[in-house]
Amino acid sequence: MASDQEEDDFLDFSDDEGDSTKSDSDYDDDETTQSLAQNAESEVNAHHIGDFEHNQQLPDLNEVGQEDAHECEVGPHHTSGISDNHSVPFLFDLNMPAQQEFPPSPIHQTETQQNHHKPKTLRINNELRLEILLFLLLRKKKDSEELIYGTIRQVVIKFDYTRQAIRKIWQRAVEQKVAMDSYLCESRYHNCGRKRIQITYESIASIGMGDITSIVDLAQMLHLSPTTVWRMVKRKQIKAHSSPLHPGISDECKMTRMRWVLGLIMDYSIPNDPTYYSMYDFIHIDEKWFYLTQKSQRVYLANNEPFPHRKAKSRTKIPKFMFMAAVARPRWGQDGQCEWDGKLGIFPFTDSVAAKRTSKNRVKGTIETKQSSQ
Repeated sequence: MASDQEEDDFLDFSDDEGDSTKSDSDYDDDETTQSLAQNAESEVNAHHIGDFEHNQQLPDLNEVGQEDAHECEVGPHHTSGISDNHSVPFLFDLNMPAQQEFPPSPIHQTETQQNHHKPKTLRINNELRLEILLFLLLRKKKDSEELIYGTIRQVVIKFDYTRQAIRKIWQRAVEQKVAMDSYLCESRYHNCGRKRIQITYESIASIGMGDITSIVDLAQMLHLSPTTVWRMVKRKQIKAHSSPLHPGISDECKMTRMRWVLGLIMDYSIPNDPTYYSMYDFIHIDEKWFYLTQKSQRVYLANNEPFPHRKAKSRTKIPKFMFMAAVARPRWGQDGQCEWDGKLGIFPFTDSVAAKRTSKNRVKGTIETKQSSQ
């Protein structure tokens, strides 16, 4: 332990008279300080070690630790440089209470211990509303619409809801009874807020077909925003439809087709078992126009393959040819094998004509395929 003089020199303090000698006042101060330190140390040790008598001597924990250390066996490589009579000094005093080196931050304590957000009360569902109403009706005064004193408090304690919520349920039930209506406990939660815009069937059906080809056009005719109309489409209040173009068939044409279909029924099968004619001697033919090429053709190429270059004299006047296809009913053998698939062939309506004069594309007399003039 350093002496008082060394501590004064280290802290740049001096005595009262300014010289290196100590006066009576310095000795008095040292004695007072030592007595206060001893009293404080005894109180701390009594608090941590236990209850001792007033004049009982307390054990020194530092000495106990030194004795335990000498009793332990130490290897020869650990005893080098340490004498037998020399005790290893402790870095701290075991007689003093342990102090926390890093106290917890008050900010972290407030985050873990305090919660400033009040827990949200759950919304009362319809089943719980009915249960609360039945509880109130059983505690109603006879021949009166008043509740027995303390009923609201009992409901608040039992169901853990506010008095305002319980009173609203009871007042609504009283109003329904006065109006001679049945008790309805349904929540009005979905009726709050801005109401949806409703449109009628006639307001859309009265608009012409040319004005409802897009959402923007329909929104302008209904005097609404396109977003509102789009939400109606998502809710399936308005449906999108692609209108195909059907062939216009007159009533006379329909009757003619019906007579032809009925004429294919064999006479001897009527009326017990109507059976159609086998149609093995029928050939079905149809014509179709095919363009020589298209304005835009999608193809798939290799990675480094060059793009094909197509050219024509005119993009609007692409040559076209007519083909006729003929098919009949397939023929099946007795063993179930197909003997004939019924395909007669596809025949083009073209003519093979010799070139009349020489040009850069061909010489005179070259046979060319041209569209049939018939």
